[in-house]
Amino acid sequence: MSPTSRSSTPARADDHVDALFAALADGTRRTVLRTVVDEGPITATEVAATLPVSRQAVAKHLQILGEAGLVQSHRAGRETRFEARPSSLQPASAWIEATDAAWSRRLGDLKRQAEQRRR
Repeated sequence: MSPTSRSSTPARADDHVDALFAALADGTRRTVLRTVVDEGPITATEVAATLPVSRQAVAKHLQILGEAGLVQSHRAGRETRFEARPSSLQPASAWIEATDAAWSRRLGDLKRQAEQRRR
């Protein structure tokens, strides 16, 4: 799709998908998310104890994951605990599935054209 031919999807949905992919683009952030998925609810300090990065770096990663809707936080006394929101991946999954279907159609068309030219 060219930059000028946007789908009929509202810009807000596109922005959300962009935020999801941006949040998931960083390998350390994906590791932080995986830790929250596997161990949550969990604190930033507990996540940092499993990784070779500082608690402050983990807190920043968790903030970005939270802004993308991938994790949510809850205060428990003096602690902030994080848990994953797996359903928030649905817009990215839908985009991947739609893109896969479009490419499959296009590749199928290309294959048919190539086979017709061989005849």
